[in-house]
Amino acid sequence: MLTLMAVHAHPDDEVISTGGVLAKAAASGIRTVLVTCTNGEQGDAPGGVKPGEPGHDPAEVSALRLQELTKSAELLGIHHVELLGYADSGMDGWDANHAADSFTNADFDAAVGRLAALMEQYRPQVVVTYDENGGYGHPDHIQAHRVAVAATDRTGIPDRLYYTAVPQSGLQLMFDYLKASGLAEEWGMEEPMDFGVSDEVITTTVDVAPYAETKVSALRAHASQTESIFLLQLPEDAKPFIFGAESFIRVRGEGPEKEDDLFAGLR
Repeated sequence: MLTLMAVHAHPDDEVISTGGVLAKAAASGIRTVLVTCTNGEQGDAPGGVKPGEPGHDPAEVSALRLQELTKSAELLGIHHVELLGYADSGMDGWDANHAADSFTNADFDAAVGRLAALMEQYRPQVVVTYDENGGYGHPDHIQAHRVAVAATDRTGIPDRLYYTAVPQSGLQLMFDYLKASGLAEEWGMEEPMDFGVSDEVITTTVDVAPYAETKVSALRAHASQTESIFLLQLPEDAKPFIFGAESFIRVRGEGPEKEDDLFAGLR
């Protein structure tokens, strides 16, 4: 059975960079498996209460975010959600980085073994996860990358391994839109966001425009995090082109130099 496995750090990450390919794969009969490494305790509590502020209960946040994850997965048509259950390490520089039970401080070999066992169970032809920098430097994203790559090496199962990617041209397009609409000035943005990769290194761009609204709905399912999900702050007319394509870098397996399908030649 053709299977796509996405390895992500927190509840809501599954939507932002892979919601379209997950929904598209599921709709085309490909089995989809989401592995979420942490419970998201360092996210916002109800009412936008931040970690460390009065009223922020990590256990309550975790329970809520996992409920939201279940709803998001249903909307995206994800067949199997596997939770590794590690504690959220928080953003780079937060106190939670040093917690003994955080994902970044987990026994690495044990974490690799757990993910490897899931790869053995589901035997995905395609695995997607973050690049070496976790996309933008989040400690849990970096750890998810390290664990996914090590599990791939240990099992040798996926035919192809992809890293999620944000093309710099896309960031420029979004900035140009925000500038033209006056939102860049309102939000204090003087230039495009400082992350993303050169378009030249992207191997794969998948058209997921038919699933753009599904992605938006899945993001909104993570209602407790709405304040911190920048993409949900965009005007409605921006969402079709912001959510209409997803990009990747193929780092394992063969394929054309440029492709528009994670499963090209595997069907």
